[in-house]
Amino acid sequence: MTPEQFANLAAEGYNRIPLIREALADLDTPLSVYLKLANGPYSCLLESVQGGEKWGRYSIIGLPAKTIVRVHGHDIVVTQSGQNVSHPKVADPLAWVADFIAQFRVPKQLDLPRRFSGGLVGYFGYDTVRYIESRLSAVKLKEPLGTPDILLMVCDELVIFDNLKGKLYLIVHAVPS
Repeated sequence: MTPEQFANLAAEGYNRIPLIREALADLDTPLSVYLKLANGPYSCLLESVQGGEKWGRYSIIGLPAKTIVRVHGHDIVVTQSGQNVSHPKVADPLAWVADFIAQFRVPKQLDLPRRFSGGLVGYFGYDTVRYIESRLSAVKLKEPLGTPDILLMVCDELVIFDNLKGKLYLIVHAVPS
């Protein structure tokens, strides 16, 4: 991407612009790349299998996230580069998450595989149903583990491993400012 293309995308209102570099991966596997680049907290390795026996074409490696969202009940904590910002007593955590997602404007990249190329990775726990089914919200649960109801990582830096072509795509989402 040229500086002019980047500036044009920023002028169009995109606030996350993927910068992409392609490399050969003929001596690496998705796991070896994960262990070299992302082996740490708040990283991920997403693999796919088709039909239970055949490897999927793409593996996705999320490097350690700088932004993490944790939802406990109606309390939300966003950790950004190690700094916590609390959003206590949010009325609807799922609506808050939808609004959080909506703030990211990312252009579609035709030169990328049409799979996940950045965004949120994480989980919505079983008890998230309490945000949808109001009859369950009054029941108090024990939380012996203290795990969040929702945990999401913003993957701004990732590697897409093309298992068929033996290539990998290094992606960093730049924030124009």
